[in-house]
This record gives sequence, structure tokens and C-alpha cells, in this order.
Amino acid sequence: METRAGDPGAFARFDLTSVPSPAFVVDAGKVRANLAVLRHIGDASGARVLAALKAFSMWSLGPVVAEYLDGVCASGLYEARLGRGKYGGEVATYCAGYKEADLPEIAALSDHLIFNSPGQIARFRPLLDELRAKGERFDIGLRINPMHSEGEVAKYDPAAPCSRLGYPVTQLLPEHMEGIDGIHMHSLCEQDFPPLQRTWEAVQPMLRPFFNQLKWINFGGGHHVTRADYQVDDLIAFLKQVRASTDCDVMIEPGEAIALDAGILVGEVLDLFDNGMAIGITDVSATCHMPDVIEAPYRPAMLDEGSEGMPTRLGGPSCLAGDVIGDYRLPGGARIGQRFAFLDQAHYSMVKTNTFNGVPLPSIWLWDSESDELKLIREFGYEDFKTRLG
Repeated sequence: METRAGDPGAFARFDLTSVPSPAFVVDAGKVRANLAVLRHIGDASGARVLAALKAFSMWSLGPVVAEYLDGVCASGLYEARLGRGKYGGEVATYCAGYKEADLPEIAALSDHLIFNSPGQIARFRPLLDELRAKGERFDIGLRINPMHSEGEVAKYDPAAPCSRLGYPVTQLLPEHMEGIDGIHMHSLCEQDFPPLQRTWEAVQPMLRPFFNQLKWINFGGGHHVTRADYQVDDLIAFLKQVRASTDCDVMIEPGEAIALDAGILVGEVLDLFDNGMAIGITDVSATCHMPDVIEAPYRPAMLDEGSEGMPTRLGGPSCLAGDVIGDYRLPGGARIGQRFAFLDQAHYSMVKTNTFNGVPLPSIWLWDSESDELKLIREFGYEDFKTRLG
């Protein structure tokens, strides 16, 4: 998988020795700059912009996000709690499968409750009616699968064949739409505007009969809108056109775009040896700290990586043979004790970390590139590892 992020920005002047290793460092200044772009899109188009917590849940920045965006989207009970408690604004919750025991609390926390299939809505309809009768106020949404694939990697493509995400729009019937307030769709991943436009052109004819009953249409996330070359003006025009032609409110749910190029993962070389090529063991683990490196897979960009000389294969300290990050030419040549940083690690990497093999979790730091203030947000220790294992 290719990633077009990896601009060092202000991190080009960040002192990697100012934090312990390993550590995530998030630049509040860059987050604010990204949020300003998203606010401009919302203001210019009339669309509501919700932060996707699944991508970036650094809730210490919740008040900052709330200054710019209209709310959050959550993927279940815990994210809905976090969104309501730490961010403010509206909460849109979508989950591929709800548990009945969780629904009363989720409904109380959410402004928009989005289901994955008409069958689940029908099954929970008596409970939803009961909750509304008790005074809970929430819209009911249905996530559709547009059956139009624009994804570059199948495992990250919600519209891939046999996908579990969203009800096939080609199977949508009038009875499925009874009592539905909104339609949700999400089929993009780190993509430009044209794939969104093509997706809408594919599904619009099948949704048109229901426009007069819908309150809103939610285009989900995957829009790489804060990347420098994204077609922002085209997106604004599109969102305005959809609002005008459908008479519905429109939402988007950027996640990665909020933290794009706003964070690094600082690491240190622990050992060097040769086994057919130079091997470097680091305190950063692909398996535990950057699982998408293996899952996608992709190669994270390194701050100030060199272009000459033989590369060193960097991997983590875990016992997993595949815990390999990639082959890199470290700045000035690899040496034990050397600090380095992988770029664009604030989104998804931070929310996907794990403690496999007892590998320590990176601490989390907030740096403001505008004021140079550096603050520890959270550090982790043995108790964080132990308490997960009972």
C-alpha cells in the first residue's frame, strides 16, 4: 500500500532526545491547521463535519477538536462514551453489530444511531420504540454498501466483494426504509475527491426514491482532505450540490485527515548485526506499535532518511519473526543508541497499539510547534500490561 503522507513539517526541527523512547509525539499546531481546513469545508459547503474517533482518539485534544468540528462519530459503546464525555457536539454511532444490552446506553449517548442491516433494525425496533417512548431522542440510520469499489487494498475496502460492512444498496427495498432517518455510506480509504463523486453517481439512482423521507446523508470517512493536493474546492461544490438536490443535511466523517502528518513515533536502535544484510533491533515494534505496517502492508516514512549507502533492516524486540518495519538508511548511518522517528504516526497507529509479548507501549507526548511547549500526556508501565491479562 502506498501512502502519500509523510511530510515532516515542523518535526524537522524537533529534538528526538527530548522525549523517552519509544514515544508518540503529536503536534498540536498541525492538528489545529488540519482542523481549520475541515472547518472551512464545513462552513463553505454547509455540511456537518464529525471526527472519526476510530482513527484518532487522543481525547486530551477533545476540546480543541470541539472548537472546529460539529461532533464525533463512534464505532460502539466505548467510543460513544468518549465522544460524549470528552468532545462535545453531536455523536453519530455506527457498529456492524450491536448487543441488545448495550443499546439503551448507546442510544442515550447518540444523536444518530446507525445500523448495518434492515434486519437488525427490525429485530431491535420494539426496544428502540420503547427507548423513544421514555424520552430518548435519536435518529435511526442505515449504512448501505454502495456495491461500487474504489479501494486500492481489499482488506481496507468496505465495498470489496462479500463485504460485511453495509447493506447492499442493490437489495434495498421500500420496506427496508420504513422509519429510517438517514443513510450512511463509507467506501473510501486515504483517497481523493473523484472516487467519492463516482461512488455517488453509482448509488444516487437507487437512493433517489427515498430522498423525500431522509433527514441526512452521511458520506463517512476516507477523504484525504487535509493533504496538500486534495481537491477541496471540488468537494465543497459536491457537498453543496448534494444538499441542494436531495434537500438533506450532509455529513462527512474525517479521521485520518485530522491528524495527517501531525505525529511521529520516536524510537532507538538497540542492537546491530549482520545476517545477509545489516539488521537493526529497535525498541519500536511493527507488531505492537504500528500493526498496519504488517496488515496493509506499508512502509512508514522516516524523518531525514538518507539516500546513499546500504540499508539496515529494522525490526522490533518481540519474538515474532515477522516483526519487521522495513529497510532504511538511517541518518548518518546506523549506530547503537541512535534515535530516529517514523512520520505520520498520530492516526491509527496510536489507537491500534497492543502489549503482545510484554513489549512496552510508547508514551504519548503533546508538542506545540507554534509555542515549542512539550507536555507528557500518558506513560505506560507494567501494570498496563498485567491488568489486561487478568
